[in-house]
Amino acid sequence: MSTAEDPPEPDRLHGAPHPRHAPRLLGQEPAEAAFLAAHASGRRHHGWLVTGPRGVGKATLCWRIARFLLADEPAPPALFGGPDIPASLDVPREHPVSRRVDALSEGRLKLVRRGLNDQGRLRQVIGVEDIRGLRDFFGLSAPDGGERVVIIDAADEMNANAANALLKLLEEPPPRATLLLVAHQPARLLPTIRSRCRTLALTPLSPSALEQALEGAGIALPVGAQAQALWALAEGSVGAAVELLEQGGLEAYAALCALLERSPGLPRDAAIALAEQAAGRGAETRAGLLRRLLVQLLGRAARTGAGHPPPAEATPGEAALLARLSPDARAARFWAEAAQELGLRAERAAAVNLDPAAMILDMLLRIDAGAARHARASHPQARP
Repeated sequence: MSTAEDPPEPDRLHGAPHPRHAPRLLGQEPAEAAFLAAHASGRRHHGWLVTGPRGVGKATLCWRIARFLLADEPAPPALFGGPDIPASLDVPREHPVSRRVDALSEGRLKLVRRGLNDQGRLRQVIGVEDIRGLRDFFGLSAPDGGERVVIIDAADEMNANAANALLKLLEEPPPRATLLLVAHQPARLLPTIRSRCRTLALTPLSPSALEQALEGAGIALPVGAQAQALWALAEGSVGAAVELLEQGGLEAYAALCALLERSPGLPRDAAIALAEQAAGRGAETRAGLLRRLLVQLLGRAARTGAGHPPPAEATPGEAALLARLSPDARAARFWAEAAQELGLRAERAAAVNLDPAAMILDMLLRIDAGAARHARASHPQARP
């Protein structure tokens, strides 16, 4: 458990255990099986790109692979010469490697993640010095046969210089080295990095697997309408579910939908009041939550207009709201583009510390303008 004196961990969700402590991985059996088959074949790749939405177990899988590789003992040849594929990546928690990995004291394992800047705050990117340090790691004397594992979480947070330094390592990998790259948005990586890695693509969890994962993390589950809202908004992501529960996301999304029920023509005072929830010192978490929920709402509207509405409402009346905002394919394209544009604008604004309340208000007003545009398109006789 983290204490006030512990440095922040950018690869750990608040309210949930760090992925290296996760007792098991649910719902990603195909990815595990693909790695085990490659390992058993003797042609294991040196670079692995683990992709998928945030919070579906990418980092947990990487830590499981790391423990497996560092604890693995060569198996006797299989009968008839075929590969003897291990049943799972499981390594007992009492195994010495498991204990060292949990304590981050395993000398054959290197974790690369965003560190602290000179002011003691988390940096926004993984820098070139973090990646260049891997050469020193690989240059150390190799115990226990020389197996070494690197986890980069997340690789799509590397700056350009760091990405180029990693590419050089992938082009000339050290012997018996495995690099595990977590990537929430693999399109942000250099194509040459992607081409030199084998991809393990993880998928959103089923509601039952998501429920089991939350229970396994010791997180109390909501019931009734709140449970339906959680499954709808989490979209198969344990990470998203934890954030929604920890930060009051279900209530925030309901408030956003209630406000947009009055769109087009949002009352400016109501929009300002909601945006001001992101104002003030210490409100960064709330600002980030509202940004993500607004972009998610637009994505759900886009799917509705394209004829694929969300299977469940995240708040009563949401389906009618989405159908009104996005009545057809033309509106769907507009909202999909708006979600991408506003998401990128919000990321840039947060990176340079722009006023978060002003940013939220701007997003609301842009959505209101888009709603007015499509209301006129749907009802040409209407006048603004």
